[in-house]
Amino acid sequence: MTNSTKADLQKRALMAVRDYGVHLTLFRNAMDEWAGLNTTDMECLRLLFFKGVATPSELAKHTGLTSGATTAMLDRLEKAGLIERQPNPNDRRGTLIVPEKSSSEKVASWFESARKAQDELISSYSEEELEIIADVFERFTKLWDQEREKLKGA
Repeated sequence: MTNSTKADLQKRALMAVRDYGVHLTLFRNAMDEWAGLNTTDMECLRLLFFKGVATPSELAKHTGLTSGATTAMLDRLEKAGLIERQPNPNDRRGTLIVPEKSSSEKVASWFESARKAQDELISSYSEEELEIIADVFERFTKLWDQEREKLKGA
């Protein structure tokens, strides 16, 4: 390790976080293109995998799409066999959107190479280093949630 000052290391760490975000976005865009879906389609799918279920209105709010564009997006995802529309038991006029049962396996297969590379990289760290890495990402996740909430209140 070099004789960097704490300020130098802080700058390096923040630049690494920035670069990670940029390169993750570039990878996701390449994956979206490879899969024949657009970025918003994949964002919607990621949200559905995370939440398990959402209304079209929630997805429109998350993606920033109009209701018509959201319907077109859901049509594409349904045609690709990635989502299902189900009746909303709490609103007889409403619809719930859920991932299609086999979609998680289908999408997981798209990321198999990246997942193997991640596993190889992360296994190269000691338990102590993994504690720090996990802590940093958990704290950044919380930070971004807090910053997002601030924007909602503004």
